[in-house]
Amino acid sequence: MGAMTDASSTPAAPPVPGTVAEAIAARLTAALSPTRLEVANESAQHRGHLGDDGTGESHFRVTVESAAFAGQTRVARQRMVNHALADLLAERIHALAIHARAPGEAVG
Repeated sequence: MGAMTDASSTPAAPPVPGTVAEAIAARLTAALSPTRLEVANESAQHRGHLGDDGTGESHFRVTVESAAFAGQTRVARQRMVNHALADLLAERIHALAIHARAPGEAVG
């Protein structure tokens, strides 16, 4: 018998469009309907460091503002982002800095 998995535990992985940054934006948009989304590729700052796979697409910073974060703790918000990007984090992303907030929250 094959292994059983819970389909709700991992988001469906759409194909990676173009760059990893584009895939991050597409997945976060689909999962969180953000009112603001910024994806910064910081890989050049880590060239030659551990985790640099030479592709120039290994280290990212995201700023996400979404109503889905209202009432959620910082840890819960980061888990929501990580869940949306699960396969990319496992296969393509070495490091991800997350800034997540609900609309109307102070930037900080």
